[in-house]
Amino acid sequence: MAPRKSERIMNLAICLLMARRFLDKNHIREVVDGYAGLSDAAFERTFERDKDDLRAMGVPIETGSNSSLFPDEIGYRIRRQDFELPPIDFTAAEATALGLASQVWGTATVAERTVSALAKLRAAGIDPDASRLSGISPSIGAKEPAFEPLWQATMTRTAVAFGYRGMRREVEPWVLTYRRGSWYLVGLDRTREAPRMFKLARIEDVPQLIGKPGACQLPDVDLTELTRSLEPAPATAEAVVAIRGASAPDLRRRGVRQEWRSPLPPGFAAWRVPYAQDRDFVGEVCAHGPAVLVLEPDELRRTVIERLTRAAR
Repeated sequence: MAPRKSERIMNLAICLLMARRFLDKNHIREVVDGYAGLSDAAFERTFERDKDDLRAMGVPIETGSNSSLFPDEIGYRIRRQDFELPPIDFTAAEATALGLASQVWGTATVAERTVSALAKLRAAGIDPDASRLSGISPSIGAKEPAFEPLWQATMTRTAVAFGYRGMRREVEPWVLTYRRGSWYLVGLDRTREAPRMFKLARIEDVPQLIGKPGACQLPDVDLTELTRSLEPAPATAEAVVAIRGASAPDLRRRGVRQEWRSPLPPGFAAWRVPYAQDRDFVGEVCAHGPAVLVLEPDELRRTVIERLTRAAR
């Protein structure tokens, strides 16, 4: 079975890194797993793309000749001193900050990478002990199903498509931002032909990557200021909702506990939560299903019941 592209590129990088002299194309074609069986034209195209991909990842490929008598005989190599990172030293305060940062993520996807990074730091003799900062325990959840594909889309500059408020959107992702207890995607909405901000909790399906990686470019603007300009309007109303146990952390984070005049279902507690737009808040409440019950105002309660009834039908 032929190796995947990522494996072939890794094989090429290892081959060039281990070389003590410049390697010509014919030798590379023979020893790198993934080039065997390709026609001459296919090998040329694949080899050139693989070199471009390595350089795009910051791997310095040097071109030169092993002979001063035949300078036209071009070969390739990666010089170890250009490729390897210098030793990195951390002060005690910096190591503690790294340990504290490792406690932020609450998702299994990112947590696995965090554990691996901390293990490497400890193996190098660095102790990222966050316990020195007692009483500080930050936490950022990223449990929305849309988070991982949007993270990949943002990192690879790939356009993405998803359902939002009943409409299919195609978006060029710029940045993921955490605001007021929720994750948002900021990018160019191709559907509306304008910059938009999308709340991940309201995305209706798993986003799909479309187009080629690297096809989306960041705008020449201050993304922080742009994000502020796109932020949802401030709260103009309040609702009292009953939330079951530890459900709906985004609502509980924005709200305050509230005594309720009537008995609530077992395991539920009342919370007073501010909100801005009725339509947005209705969708947010409905997304939690039976874990959140609207107690007041009555109009909001009726709207939520109607929305859930339609969905059930």
